[in-house]
Amino acid sequence: MTVVIGFEGSANKIGIGIIRDGEVLSNPRRTYITPPGQGFLPSDTARHHRAVILTVLKEALEQAGLKPADIDCVAYTKGPGMGAPLVTVALVARTVSQLWGKPLLGVNHCIGHIEMGRLITKANNPTVLYVSGGNTQVIAYSERRYRIFGETIDIAVGNCLDRFARVIKISNDPSPGYNIEQMAKKGSQYVELPYTVKGMDVSFSGILSYIEDAAHKMLSSGQCTSEDLCFSLQETLFSMLVEITERAMAHCGSQEVLIVGGVGCNKYAEAFKFCIDNGAMIAQAGWEMFRSGQVTELEDSWITQR
Repeated sequence: MTVVIGFEGSANKIGIGIIRDGEVLSNPRRTYITPPGQGFLPSDTARHHRAVILTVLKEALEQAGLKPADIDCVAYTKGPGMGAPLVTVALVARTVSQLWGKPLLGVNHCIGHIEMGRLITKANNPTVLYVSGGNTQVIAYSERRYRIFGETIDIAVGNCLDRFARVIKISNDPSPGYNIEQMAKKGSQYVELPYTVKGMDVSFSGILSYIEDAAHKMLSSGQCTSEDLCFSLQETLFSMLVEITERAMAHCGSQEVLIVGGVGCNKYAEAFKFCIDNGAMIAQAGWEMFRSGQVTELEDSWITQR
């Protein structure tokens, strides 16, 4: 049996998970939350991760009932993500790997999301809609590689939602997207917004600029409510994503859609705790890679933001 521990910290969540042959043994996590109207800066996020990462590591081992000697491989998020948090987690993973005498494996964050989704849902060959704060892509597996069939040409859908939440001062606890979703349920008036699909790609920056400009005018004049704007933005963004996903399915002849990433925590998807960034997804992707004979040499264990 192969046991892999995974370290994830590419954004505002720090998580450490342990996987044993497809079984999640532990998956503790901490989230760095900023005041309403503010985003999270890389330096502050890294400081948060440094303060709690050893506590989370201890929790992961205790919850799994394992000792360092029981671990076969140490996996960590190599990228993409925010530089300072990535470096913080990579440093700890490298140190743990050397202290425990275990092989090290750098994992692509995006593939971590996909492999965790496949494990939990038992999807065979899905078209993947990957939606998060930093990524928006439609992906399918073809000829031994994950290939991108469509993506955002500017900002990610999660980033669009987060930045809108700052405009109308929506709380970041537990996350801006979650709070937008709850407000959207109370919206009744649809405000028409730009709908920008370009072939297989989408664009969100123009929608964001439009609603940022319109929000204050419409709210102050009483033309609509904050709930109406949340409803309208969510419906428009998600309709665009459905369109390009359906087109990719038709192209690939796929009958399954797998939604992964933080925005997948919305009501349109299940497996909430595995959609948001977590250590188990890095452990699962690391498990797949390790079983196929891959390891990362210490001199190659850098990080990449892109």
